[in-house]
Amino acid sequence: MANLVSLGLLLALAGALCRQADATSFEVGGDDGWVVPPASDGGRYNQWASKNRFLVGDIVHFKYNKEDSVMVVTEDDYNNCRAMHPIFFSNNGDTEVELDRSSVFHFISGVAGHCERGQRMTIKVIGQGAPPPAPSAPPSPPHPSGAAPSAGAISAVAMALPVIVLGF
Repeated sequence: MANLVSLGLLLALAGALCRQADATSFEVGGDDGWVVPPASDGGRYNQWASKNRFLVGDIVHFKYNKEDSVMVVTEDDYNNCRAMHPIFFSNNGDTEVELDRSSVFHFISGVAGHCERGQRMTIKVIGQGAPPPAPSAPPSPPHPSGAAPSAGAISAVAMALPVIVLGF
C-alpha cells in the first residue's frame, strides 16, 4: 500500500514538473521594464509581443516603479485607454500574470496619460502548443525567446523514478 502512495505522489510531482518545464516566463520591456516608452517608440510593447509566441501557462512578468501599475482590460478599454474597470489590477512594482487560456490579453498602465503615450500591449495566447512531432517529422523550431526548457529530460527522469523507488 505504501508503494502505491509513493507512486501516486511521484506521478503527481512529475506532472507538476512537466507543466512548469513547458511554461516560459517573459520579461516585459526587457532590462527597461514596464515604463512609458520614448515618443519615437510608442509601439515598443506590441512590437516585442509580436516577436514572441505565447502559450497557455506562460507568464508575463512586469517590473516597474511603484508609482505605476499594470492592468488587464477589455479590448474597448484598451483601444480607448480607459482604466476605470480593469479585469485585473496590480501596482506592487513586480507583477506576474499567468496566461491561463487561449485568448487575447490587453495590458495598459493605469496611470493617467501613460497608455496614450504607448505603455500598453496586446498579447495573443495560442494554446497549449503542438503535440510532439511524429518520428519521421523534422524537429520543431525552438521557442522564439530561447527560454523554454525541454521537458523531455525531466519527463524521462520523472517516469523512471517510480520504477527506481518500487525496485528497492
